Amino acid sequence: MDDVSLQTESALRVPSSPAHAAGTSTKSAVAASPRQARCVMRGIEKSYGTLPILRGVDLDIPEGSFAVLVGPSGCGKSTLLRVVAGLETADRGSVEIAQRDVTRMPPRDRDVAMVFQSYALYPHLTVRENLAFGLKLRGVAPAEIAKRIAEASSMLGLDGLLGRLPKDMSGGQRQRVAMGRAIVRHANLYLFDEPLSNLDAALRAEVRVEIRRLHDRLDATTLYVTHDQVEAMTLADTLWVMNGGVVEQRGAPLDVYERPRSRFVATFLGSPQMNLVEGVLVRRDGQWLADGGGIVTPIDDERFGGALTEGRAVSIGVRPHDFEVAGTAKAAATLRVEIVEALGFEAFAHGWLRASGPRIIARLEAHHARRARAGEAIALTVDPARVHLFDPSTGLSLDAHASRV
Repeated sequence: MDDVSLQTESALRVPSSPAHAAGTSTKSAVAASPRQARCVMRGIEKSYGTLPILRGVDLDIPEGSFAVLVGPSGCGKSTLLRVVAGLETADRGSVEIAQRDVTRMPPRDRDVAMVFQSYALYPHLTVRENLAFGLKLRGVAPAEIAKRIAEASSMLGLDGLLGRLPKDMSGGQRQRVAMGRAIVRHANLYLFDEPLSNLDAALRAEVRVEIRRLHDRLDATTLYVTHDQVEAMTLADTLWVMNGGVVEQRGAPLDVYERPRSRFVATFLGSPQMNLVEGVLVRRDGQWLADGGGIVTPIDDERFGGALTEGRAVSIGVRPHDFEVAGTAKAAATLRVEIVEALGFEAFAHGWLRASGPRIIARLEAHHARRARAGEAIALTVDPARVHLFDPSTGLSLDAHASRV
């Protein structure tokens, strides 16, 4: 373990509370505790030299919820997490945890537990000793330490690994030990800093499910940082999408996915990302249409309301999964296929709507994908309710119902 990891873990150790020393089990402690475990941040600003990292971020995590900060590298999400933990000091703003102002408190006094991307396990200690180490430093009674280790080990399937050293375990097993070390803390707030980044795809899926299962079992308040949209969508109760040091949008994952408030959110969430083409609004035969880039499609009048103006320039967005093969329906676009990615139960066709237009991706059902060939034309349609419109200059959605921050 490097010196930074050792110092960071040491900083996060918290003296034992009377409730912890009493030997209350994890589940009953959460249920009976009078603590109102929540995290509130207001106006958080942080710069490194002249480079601003966080630009007035507000965050409010209700007790027992699973909040996920998601965004690209450099957006400030990990810095914000470290501000919550007390490992970074905000230049401006306030941090409250469990109804206590902890803005100027050292990490050890904040009652938080953190799981790191690098596991941060002591290589010379067994799993049992790693789980017990922090508790021993806080003076927790040996019987209570044994009880907490047994509980965490049972939850995480570590019973057969307690005598092993970290070097004798897989990445997934090491990450479970890191989670166990957080669980035995009985903390007010659990922080996860991209804990799955070092795992392969299969292990990420497995540990992701374990993290959510543990959260639900413990009824813990959790703040989780990731750049992976799959993790964000599947884990979160509330999603906070960050970009350039600000929160672009917050809300329930499906609400954010279906009603993105900006082009950035629309293209960041969803894989493959949303197709965007430039066009204009036209009124034809009493119906509003979005016309541009090879797409001509009706749009939902009620959804966009007063934003609909004849001739207005718009960015037209359609997710690959929302295109359908037209069949007998009137086509909204015709895709000239370049490549077909066959995935078994579905496929993605890549190509152009017109020779000089942007590349487009459309999802195809397996039976359509079998017949698709490079160079062929596929007529596509889209439900008007699934068409997104954005202002080209501001990047904001024209959807009157898209959530605002």
